Amino acid sequence: MDRGSGGNAVRHGAVARAAGSFKPEVRLALPAIRRELSVSDPIQRTPYDRIGGEAGVRRLTRRFYALMDSLPEAATCRAIHPPSLESSEQKLFEYLTGWLGGPPLFVERRGPPMLRWRHLHAPIAGPEIEGWLACFRQAWAETVADQALGALVLPQVEGLARHMRNRAEG
Repeated sequence: MDRGSGGNAVRHGAVARAAGSFKPEVRLALPAIRRELSVSDPIQRTPYDRIGGEAGVRRLTRRFYALMDSLPEAATCRAIHPPSLESSEQKLFEYLTGWLGGPPLFVERRGPPMLRWRHLHAPIAGPEIEGWLACFRQAWAETVADQALGALVLPQVEGLARHMRNRAEG
C-alpha cells in the first residue's frame, strides 16, 4: 500500500486488505491506479470520487445486473446466480465502493472479501467469466464518462474476473 499518502493510506486501507486475497498483480492494482491518477488528476480524487461516489457506483452496479438479466452472452453467468439479483447487486456495490477508494462497506458488513473463496460454490470457467466481463464492460461504458479512469480500472477488473476461475473448460 502507498503509505506516503497520509490520509489516503487510512482511507484506502480496506481496499489494500480487500485485495490481499488475490494474486500480487491484483493486490497492487489500486495503489498503481492511484499513482497513475496522481499524474493525471492534480486534485488526487479517488476512482470512487471520479465515477460519482455512491451514486456512480450504484448506477454502475444497477446497470451491470440489468445487463446480466438481458445479455445473451451473459446467460451462463446469470445461471450461477440466485433467481433474484438484488443481494448480488448489493454485495457488488459494497465491494466496488471500497475497492475504488470509498468507504469500506463490504469489509465492515461482511468481513474480508476473499472473493475466490466466496465463489467456490459456483462453477466459474471461461463462459461465466466472459459473460460477467461483458456485463461489466458495457455497464462501465454506459455509466462512467471518465475514459482515462476506465483505461486504468478495466484491466484490473479483468484480471480479478479471470482470477475467479475455479474449474477447467469442458
